[in-house]
Amino acid sequence: MYKTIDSSRISISELMLPSHSNFSGKIHGGYILNLMDQIAFACASKHSGTYCVTASVDTVDFINPIEVGELVTMKASVNYVGKTSMVIGIRVESEHIQTGEIKHCNSSYFTMVAKDESGNSAVVPGIIINDKTEVKRFLKALKRIKTKKQRQLEFNHDNFSYQDYLKELKNYRVKIELPEDQNKRGNLNF
Repeated sequence: MYKTIDSSRISISELMLPSHSNFSGKIHGGYILNLMDQIAFACASKHSGTYCVTASVDTVDFINPIEVGELVTMKASVNYVGKTSMVIGIRVESEHIQTGEIKHCNSSYFTMVAKDESGNSAVVPGIIINDKTEVKRFLKALKRIKTKKQRQLEFNHDNFSYQDYLKELKNYRVKIELPEDQNKRGNLNF
């Protein structure tokens, strides 16, 4: 079975209140992340027709702060589907009520996994891609997934040798003081 991306696309809006702010008077990032998790769940559940759980959150970019009194709108859509997982792309915008100015505040990608009644992973419908933007989003999600897998392989503790990276680490603000025996073995786990 396949579904269009539009069939599960979701948008929510919420007025930002003083109770949502941090000590600097801006809306707390944790509150925004909570809302993003909710819309990712709603979008993924709508696409899969099942309960979904958050497996990972990738690339949370806080671009502009959100002010108390602004109207926040979150837009979510399925960017990628695997066998039991979906990548939900989320865009967060804020609107200044008096001026109508709209700011892009945040973008992120949530990997959600569909679950059946027993709590096992459930197969999700495929997606029907209808335009160039949807193709681009799918390919970008695929690239992020491949990059993540490559990073996991590269730093696998069974074959990881930190000595391969010592020269590179010298380019950063890090002072390396390893015990002599770990220096010889090369199997220090970070």
